[in-house]
Amino acid sequence: MDTLDLSTVNLFVLNKQHLTPFSKGKDVVQIVRDVGGLHATSSTTPYLSLYARCSPFVKQDLKGELYSKRTLGKVRCVRKTIYIQPKDRLPIVWKATADQVLKPAKGFMTRRGVTDDVYDKLSADILQVLQGREMTVAEMKATLKTDADVSSIVYFMCDQGLLIRGRPVKSWKDRSHRYALFNDYFPEINLEGLEESEAITALISLYLASFGPASEDDAAWWTGLSRTKVRRALREIEDQLVEVSIPEIGEGFIMLQSDREGVEAAKLPRDPVINLLPILDPYLMGYKERTRYLHQEHYDLVFDRSGNVTSTILVDGRVVGVWDFEDTKGPCIKMFLFRELGKPLRDEIYTKAERLGEFIAEAGVRVKECESMVPLTERTAGSMMSPLKGCNDLYSDVKR
Repeated sequence: MDTLDLSTVNLFVLNKQHLTPFSKGKDVVQIVRDVGGLHATSSTTPYLSLYARCSPFVKQDLKGELYSKRTLGKVRCVRKTIYIQPKDRLPIVWKATADQVLKPAKGFMTRRGVTDDVYDKLSADILQVLQGREMTVAEMKATLKTDADVSSIVYFMCDQGLLIRGRPVKSWKDRSHRYALFNDYFPEINLEGLEESEAITALISLYLASFGPASEDDAAWWTGLSRTKVRRALREIEDQLVEVSIPEIGEGFIMLQSDREGVEAAKLPRDPVINLLPILDPYLMGYKERTRYLHQEHYDLVFDRSGNVTSTILVDGRVVGVWDFEDTKGPCIKMFLFRELGKPLRDEIYTKAERLGEFIAEAGVRVKECESMVPLTERTAGSMMSPLKGCNDLYSDVKR
């Protein structure tokens, strides 16, 4: 079994994830493909994940691929999470995860008082009213003149592959969507074109291409699939795999043979690699075992009780702090660093935070530094969305 050191592995994965100066890309669709898809539960995360990886990047680049060129689509797939994926991968991620997605979606609709008969009638009506156009849930409800819970019906229809989430109602930050017929967006895509086992094997392969070397547990966690299904898929492609040891975190890590030579060939940048990543960024959500990029003592500052990651500051692929954006008294980026980093490195983080804030606010921003933060595991659900909320009295303007 080959042995790799953790710093080399992290550099290799950073390159695959387009997070080093050498690896930043220009093709939005290719980047989405390379990183295994973009988390899209939060409306801003895909834009901020691409901002970290694409040079140059403007918001219209993603909007155009999603809603004009329609090369990308939003679907609920791994871990029942909404993702942006290249359109040719939609049959893979949809079929591989349909079992884990559809049952809870149907249960949610039932709890909202929607019977099978109501669903059958209203879903047919929705397919009619959306012919050739996009509508919001509120517009559909008004058109159909129904008291039923249309939102849960629409969500279930999206999960079934009948509808697709279209343009946001207002800005790129808006969580409310218009909805369209899936076949209007992707008439050439057949979501039922693969058997489940084929789709799962393809999903595991693309996971390893984006995140390997990784463990079987990592793959099961990321996909939301049972270990039995993951093992079966790994057996199907075992002739394409190689097992490696990473002494700092353990043995039994798997990667594609085609990636093996690239690990040690990864170029080490002259300067520290600094990244400010958004909540639920692919790089940090790719693994169940997080000590590969995070000291255990800082875990509760970075992940909430559900295992969701907040917005982070990384140096050379390891988390060194947390950042947050707020606009209550003017746009501001707040930072909390876990340790003293030295003035040159801190200055560079400050500069990147300032640029990120300007991308978000489309205006000048202040950058401030918190002296402490409350662990996410001690806060209410959703706290990872605003990790530094409430520290207003604890920080001062960063001095450079």
